[in-house]
Amino acid sequence: MSEIKFEIVQKVGVLSKSASGWSKELNIISWNDRDPKYDLRDWSADGVKMGKGVTLSKEELLALRELLNKIEL
Repeated sequence: MSEIKFEIVQKVGVLSKSASGWSKELNIISWNDRDPKYDLRDWSADGVKMGKGVTLSKEELLALRELLNKIEL
């Protein structure tokens, strides 16, 4: 299996942190030298290990924002 290459272009923000030091973050990431996309996933405290996540284009992120804005809390 080939190594996954990534570059965190911009750290947008942290949604939460766990007692183990992992944090759920929204970042803009370039995966395997491709155009950067918005990425939501768990990261280890040192930023080396990552959990499963979701990667969204700008259009998908805007569509998600529209859906979230419709939610009544």
